[in-house]
Amino acid sequence: MSLGTVLLIILILILLGVFPRWGYSSSWGYGPSGIVGTLLIIVIILLLLGRL
Repeated sequence: MSLGTVLLIILILILLGVFPRWGYSSSWGYGPSGIVGTLLIIVIILLLLGRL
């Protein structure tokens, strides 16, 4: 596995963990999932362009 693939998997798991549907993160709002989602999109674009 390349570093980009591992990073992509970790970001997806983090995105699922901060989703406000879960009980422990319901008071956080959508901020953390928005930030992680943005990072996930950036990593996917870098993977598609071959720069990561």
